[in-house]
Amino acid sequence: MQLWALLPVCLAFFGTAGIWTVFAVAVTNGSVNLTEGIPYISQCGTSNPQSCLFSQVCNICCFLALWVVAIRFQQVRDYGDHGKGNIASIVLGFTSSISISVTGNFQQSVLMIIHTVGAVLAFFLGLAYFWVQLYLTYRAQPSQDRWWVGPVRATFCIICTVTVIVMSIFHITGFSSGAAACEWILVMSFFCLFGLFAAEFRHIDCHSLTVQKQMFTNDRSHASIEMNGYVINTIS
Repeated sequence: MQLWALLPVCLAFFGTAGIWTVFAVAVTNGSVNLTEGIPYISQCGTSNPQSCLFSQVCNICCFLALWVVAIRFQQVRDYGDHGKGNIASIVLGFTSSISISVTGNFQQSVLMIIHTVGAVLAFFLGLAYFWVQLYLTYRAQPSQDRWWVGPVRATFCIICTVTVIVMSIFHITGFSSGAAACEWILVMSFFCLFGLFAAEFRHIDCHSLTVQKQMFTNDRSHASIEMNGYVINTIS
C-alpha cells in the first residue's frame, strides 16, 4: 500500500521544515548572530521561544523515526531475513531515535552533558543504523527499486561518514563555524536517508482484521480476531 511511503516522507519534510523554522526564529529575534559565524542547530534552539519549538520538533521526529525503524525491521523480517543485522538495525535505530528526543529536551544551556551525550548517540548510532540498512538493502529480498536505492543510500552514507569525521576535527580544533556547517549537512543528509525509505515502504501490503467468531464463557465475551494468519483473543 503506497500510503506507507508517506511516513518517511513526512518525517523528512517535517524535520527539515522544523529545524529551519527554529533557525529562522533564532535569527529574527537575535538569539544567534550570523556575523559571528554559522550557529549549531542546538545553539539556535537553546533560547526561548524557539527552544520550545525545537523540543517539539525533536519529539515528533523521534516518534516518526521510531515508527519508521519498526516498520522497516518488520519488512525485512517478512522478506525472510531473521539475521543479526536486522536485529542490530532496530537496536541502533531505536537508540538513536530516542537520543533525538534527549537532545531536544535537554538544551545545551541547561544540561550540557546530557545534551552532548544525546547528540553524540544520535549522530554516531544513526550513522551506524544507515550503514546497516545499506547492508540489508542488498541482503534482503530484492525489490524492483534496489538498483537505484542502493547506490543513492551508499552515497548519502559516505557523505554522512565524511561529514562526521570533518565535523569532529573542526570541533576539536576549535573551528566551531565549520563544525556547525557540517552538522547542518549531516542532519539534512539523515533526513534524506529517512525519506529514501519511501521507495521500499510503497511495496508494503496491508492486511485487514476479520472477526472470526464470538464465544461466551463464564459470562465474559471472548472475541477471536484473525490478523495476518494469527488468531488474537480479546476479552471484554
